[in-house]
Amino acid sequence: MSLTSLIIDNRWVLEVLYAFVISAICMAIVFKTDKLYKISLHKGIRYFRNVFFFYGIAFIARYIFGVLSDSAFEYVLFAKVAFEYFIVMAGFFLLYSLIWRKFESQKTHYFTSLFNSKVAIFHLMALIIAVLDVLWGAYDFMFYSQIIVFVFASIISYNNYIKNGKERKFLKFSFLAMILGLSAWILNLVTEMYLSWSHKALFGIGLINIAFFFLFLYGVIKITNSTK
Repeated sequence: MSLTSLIIDNRWVLEVLYAFVISAICMAIVFKTDKLYKISLHKGIRYFRNVFFFYGIAFIARYIFGVLSDSAFEYVLFAKVAFEYFIVMAGFFLLYSLIWRKFESQKTHYFTSLFNSKVAIFHLMALIIAVLDVLWGAYDFMFYSQIIVFVFASIISYNNYIKNGKERKFLKFSFLAMILGLSAWILNLVTEMYLSWSHKALFGIGLINIAFFFLFLYGVIKITNSTK
């Protein structure tokens, strides 16, 4: 049996397993970064925690999208909008966790970092992108927005890695993860536009995405262990 046939025959199982693995990794990162934030009260860590909270919710929505794939159209539509909204928000928070100092100080206090005056525009943009993709019948707006986000995030991460010696180990994992994330989004766009959603290509992208999340988890574990 070929790899393509194996993927097609077990697609639903692989989708559920994929969503579960990534959601579990995200929740582990959220838990560990929340502990780091409570120790340091560093706002960058707080926004970084939000990244994986939204990624985790996004992949739970993706699981629901798979379960409802044969259900009523409106349920499928809602699950698709939810998945895109949460995953785009995660990307925006990832970028904001790197540049938040340009817009607020460490002393600035908001009741919640999930929704405040500084990140409200991200929520609006994420919702618009998700709705436009549904109306467009594709994923183009999500793909292009996240490619732009990861290009900037990769550049900033590299600059931080070069300049910051104290956190060099974590920043190395962060930069490598950004490159993987950028690669995955570019490949997603290429697969949609030129490869007709090739199952082999999607399988490869899935592996890259898992590596992306594992790199961040490994980096967070290293930082957590070093603070004990």
